Amino acid sequence: MDCPPDKIIFDSERGEYICTETGEVLEDRVVDQGAEWRAYTPEEKITKSRVGAPILQTVHDLGISTMIGLNTKVNKERRLEALKLMKIQKQTRLGSNSLPIIRAMQEIERIGSLMGLPKAIKEEAAILFKKAYEKKITQRRNMNGIVVACIYLACRVMKLPKTLHEIIKYTDVDKTTIGKYYRLILSTLNITVLPNNPRDFIIEYGNMLGLSMATINKAFEFEEKIRGKIIGKNPRSIASALLYISALLNDERITQKDISKVSQISEISIRGSYKKIIDVLGIDENILNEKKIKNRSTTLRMKKSSTRRTKFHF
Repeated sequence: MDCPPDKIIFDSERGEYICTETGEVLEDRVVDQGAEWRAYTPEEKITKSRVGAPILQTVHDLGISTMIGLNTKVNKERRLEALKLMKIQKQTRLGSNSLPIIRAMQEIERIGSLMGLPKAIKEEAAILFKKAYEKKITQRRNMNGIVVACIYLACRVMKLPKTLHEIIKYTDVDKTTIGKYYRLILSTLNITVLPNNPRDFIIEYGNMLGLSMATINKAFEFEEKIRGKIIGKNPRSIASALLYISALLNDERITQKDISKVSQISEISIRGSYKKIIDVLGIDENILNEKKIKNRSTTLRMKKSSTRRTKFHF
């Protein structure tokens, strides 16, 4: 007869699984995989833990190399000997073959920090660069260009909506060169990158514009309804138009100009997507036009009232 799971207990002293209903020993000689010490507070657990430092992909040797320390309490001869060993260890760790990777890791860290990229993106970019270096893609090519291409590819792979224009602000490599290296890395490493879709940009743009979650969720609902029905439009343009329509329906004051500044998509492109979306969704354009007029009049009233309040301010 099978023992019910809720009746099985583990006896840590004997290393046995026992059924409390029948008294049967289900499994014995079970190895305890936990620590052999006890900790009663989180601080004590940290101090007693013997786990090493985490692996860091953004460091050329993954951050697991041994470092020789210097004890200042020993005599002069011992200190000199330790300094010599430290020098040898540093030369071994920083070999001539590692210098390009070290510089690349530093550049990834610099650009990633300036852009506020998460750790996962920087580590993915570091892995891509190391693979490209092993395939000798970096030979006789602009190293910084390869680095930027790896960062852009990491953003695409990890579905972080960043454009090439946002990344090249922090480097002196031109867009054409980076695009060429990006395609070279894709083909050499056999990486398949799925195209972006409007969903990748809706939350980012919505947060940047300060829109409510109700409006963002409505944009997601509209995106599901139009998926696969609008072809040949930039996903950023679609996302911008979806947010604009959702904001209008939720009576949130926003203009196409505001969205254009955030998405870096022209107002003409947003209007083109806007027309196609309302046709697919079957939304009456007159209703949206009324919402626009209402928003404009509200904005004008607010401007007039603020002018009256500050007119006699001394």
